[in-house]
Amino acid sequence: MGEIIHEMITEKQITDRIREMAEQISKDYEGKEIRIVCILKGSVFFCAELAKRLTVPVTIDFMQVSSYGDKTKTSGNLTVKKDLDDQVEGLHCIVIEDIVDSGYTLSLTKKMLLARNPASLKLCTLLDKPDRRETEIEAEYTGFVIPDKFVVGYGLDYAQKYRNLPYIGEVEFIED
Repeated sequence: MGEIIHEMITEKQITDRIREMAEQISKDYEGKEIRIVCILKGSVFFCAELAKRLTVPVTIDFMQVSSYGDKTKTSGNLTVKKDLDDQVEGLHCIVIEDIVDSGYTLSLTKKMLLARNPASLKLCTLLDKPDRRETEIEAEYTGFVIPDKFVVGYGLDYAQKYRNLPYIGEVEFIED
């Protein structure tokens, strides 16, 4: 089986929206320092672009968690492949995610991080797919709400491919 990628959200739309999100976060955290928790691997592109535009002091740490693997649907189980290097206790944290789909990955990650006693914890996602939600979770900062389509690009992948696309594209699977 092969794939064809159809552009859904352009590079310019993404850049413009990230700038708006950074302005809002900077306003919300004025006078404070924030710790960004970037969820690997998909969020790297989004996290880097967002962090460059923040005007408040920022530190960054990384976690690698997944409930997908190489599948297009969640397994419902959280796998922690890489935990944070530093503590978050007493810090204002923002978890940066590429997409909220079923909500399992982000809700389980949020629960894990809240147990570490941060001063505050908010969620930020580039994409939100509410039609797929299977658990109660809402991001305080959302780039785009999208329909129930399988998407790649701007860090999102299918079997580790297409992360480098500068736009968000819908995957159409075709028979070879």
